[in-house]
Amino acid sequence: MRQRTSSLTLSDEWPLALPLAALFIVCFVAPFCVLLALSLQTGTDVHAFSIAHYAKFFGDTFNLSILWSTLWLAIRATLVCLLFGYPIAWVCSRAPSRWQSALVFVVVLPILTSVVVRTFAWIVILGREGVMNDVLRALHVVDEPVPLLFTETGVITVLAQVQMPLMVLPLFATLSRIDPNLGDASAALGAGAWRTFFRVTLPLSTPGLVAGCILVFSACATAFVTQTLIGGARLVYMPLHIYQQAIGANNWPFAAAISVVFTIAVMLVIYALNRAGRTGRAYGDAR
Repeated sequence: MRQRTSSLTLSDEWPLALPLAALFIVCFVAPFCVLLALSLQTGTDVHAFSIAHYAKFFGDTFNLSILWSTLWLAIRATLVCLLFGYPIAWVCSRAPSRWQSALVFVVVLPILTSVVVRTFAWIVILGREGVMNDVLRALHVVDEPVPLLFTETGVITVLAQVQMPLMVLPLFATLSRIDPNLGDASAALGAGAWRTFFRVTLPLSTPGLVAGCILVFSACATAFVTQTLIGGARLVYMPLHIYQQAIGANNWPFAAAISVVFTIAVMLVIYALNRAGRTGRAYGDAR
């Protein structure tokens, strides 16, 4: 009787997922299928299909180097966001209730500003005569301006700042649900602060950590504006490469093939992050 009631409840909940499924099909599956069909076209004959564009992509080490550079850039930016975002989320979750709203507002505040405006602001900050170089020279750290703009270091710095809220908010939501009494119980059993963190807090915060990493990685890998404006024409990443092939070379089928490969690569990394998160949660539960 209990199983039958559970089955009826589950069947009644399925219609609630239909709007989300329809949105996913219309906004992702259908465009991806169109993109895939375009990538298989050869010339002007829309009825002829070939994998020539994929062979061209994987046969050129330049294309593969751009794909790897983009994924590695997103991974490093995600690690920087995690390094700085976790302490910020921890402080927000442990702050008194009257301060939590203010701290969360400060975290969310950058999202209220256009990414283009924030990126141009970073151009002013990182330029040879920008704020950062002025501060370094005023402190006598350097004598000549340090090249920060149009470098990978600059791109990673700006990506981390722009996407930081996507890391902090999931971590904040997860850390806020952890019972503080668990830390007190761990301390009462003789565990130090770091052992409590690695044995209790970190495993319990794994869902927020994985969600934040997935959001930040996806956003950093596809951040066309930030990558292009901060990296310049010398640093070519996948979004700019796709734009150059589609608009500059007017080779839409090849641009579509690059887009399909890039989408699959990003999804594979997201799948790996999700599996790592499940492994981490299972390991934490086992302990």
